[in-house]
Amino acid sequence: MDTQPPPHPIGYPPNSHIWSKGNAGRGGIGRRAAVVAALFSAGAVLADEPPKWGVHLDVEAKPGNKRSLGEMALFVPLKQDGRSLLFGNLIGRFDDHSSREANAGIGFRRMRPDGWNVGLYGFFDRRRSNYGNYFNQATVGAEALGRDWDFRANLYHPFGERIRQVDSLNTAELSSASVVFRSGEERALPGFDAEVGWRVPLFVPDDRRQLRVYLGGYRFADALTRVSGPRARVEYTVAELPNLWKGAELMLGAEAQDDNVRGGQHFVSLRLRIPFGGKERRSTLTAQERRMTAPVVRDVDIVTRAGAFGTPETVTETATGQTITVLDSATTTGAGLPTAVVNAGTNSTVILSGTFNTTATTTVQSGQTIIGSGTLAVRSPSGRTATLALSGATVSATIAGVGNYLTNTAFLMATNSTLSGLTINLSRSGGVGAVAVYANGISGATISGNTITGTETGANTGIGVLLNNATNITVSNNTITGTTGAGTTAYALGLAGTLTTVTVTGNTLNASGGSTNNYHTFINSSGINSGSTGNVKGSGTTCSSAGTITGSVSYTDGSTCP
Repeated sequence: MDTQPPPHPIGYPPNSHIWSKGNAGRGGIGRRAAVVAALFSAGAVLADEPPKWGVHLDVEAKPGNKRSLGEMALFVPLKQDGRSLLFGNLIGRFDDHSSREANAGIGFRRMRPDGWNVGLYGFFDRRRSNYGNYFNQATVGAEALGRDWDFRANLYHPFGERIRQVDSLNTAELSSASVVFRSGEERALPGFDAEVGWRVPLFVPDDRRQLRVYLGGYRFADALTRVSGPRARVEYTVAELPNLWKGAELMLGAEAQDDNVRGGQHFVSLRLRIPFGGKERRSTLTAQERRMTAPVVRDVDIVTRAGAFGTPETVTETATGQTITVLDSATTTGAGLPTAVVNAGTNSTVILSGTFNTTATTTVQSGQTIIGSGTLAVRSPSGRTATLALSGATVSATIAGVGNYLTNTAFLMATNSTLSGLTINLSRSGGVGAVAVYANGISGATISGNTITGTETGANTGIGVLLNNATNITVSNNTITGTTGAGTTAYALGLAGTLTTVTVTGNTLNASGGSTNNYHTFINSSGINSGSTGNVKGSGTTCSSAGTITGSVSYTDGSTCP
């Protein structure tokens, strides 16, 4: 019986095994001579044939739900024979978030007689992130591409400057009685990915059309952060497109991935292959030969993670250099609040957090800022800045009805002081009446963004804010309320004595409870700035005035006072 050659793998060249009936016997000079002659003949054929694989350019568009990418990849055979290919690969990629990346690599692939193409490759990667930082990375990968199954794996190792500062990501937050700063960083992460693919048998294995599905995953991590998740994709490839140049190829794809940081991302893709020098290539390639120039599949980015990853630092000053003191009601009692504010010193910033109940006046120091809610720019010991978001504080003062406004107010302002972002409640019975916030004989104070209520429970005047004999004072964006018992007078905002360069803007003014409820009152005051606009009349019916007044305060209903 004649000896028959084994069937060659689908897509692999039939002449990869040399068989003949005459060579089937055992031993002999004739058999050896025939084999040698056949080998020389095959070598002569390979030597005379043009290269199987030529230079081509792949152009890809990859729109997605969170970002869209574009890519150009130049594939250059460097050395080849009928079964092996050494190639270079240059890839340029960009997205619509200002990120750019370039990859330069070299790879080797070999067709095995069993139908598998195996390959190894290495790349140098350089990326400009959407934060404007540059990172370098080495990538190595391995692949096994078969008729029905594919296997791929890649390792990614950033090198050089792996951590870049990003000031826009700096954070600062309150932690008990301290402000903690963390610097913003963008970190390039080492990691790996892998996938397995399967050819969906809609077409015969050697058809120029193929549909493949892939399932894999990725993990990138360092000591502080991790990005990991699954990835699935599908690709439909049409080789030797009709009506286009020889060797043209079209690939349609879809991809989905989901990780713990970036969430779900979905892409569709269109890739077109443009061959160069196609006339010199073999007219027909088998399926296995075509897959020798399949695109290298790897992660599209040097994977980075951006956030506040820096070492914690305790902040002691604002961005302008003022010393910071944090007073938290969990560690500072209401009774201790007035003393703690004095101890913080002049030209300092005092952050209040929580609820304080006190029976004494809190005297603001010269140049001092008392802040509860809003934002505050701070500076770390390393010299970097961040914006601290504050949630607010409440100060409730209950003061006996003795003395005068200087000693019986919740907050007594000082020259060049600021009161901001607080809820202030004063309750008082008797004496000269209740004033929640009082500015007397000072210059350069700001009362802004507060909710202020002055309540007189007896038969005297209840005032929210009172300015007296002061200059260069701004009262803005507050909700100010004055309340009192029946038969007396309530004022939201009182301006008395000689006032110059006073600005009252954006406030909501309320007065209630008395026989007379004045949302605004002027007594012998003057020098109201022209920018005193945008105020809102809440409760209260009248604006009272006496003496010589220059300028006026206007309201959103078109009225002015006086």
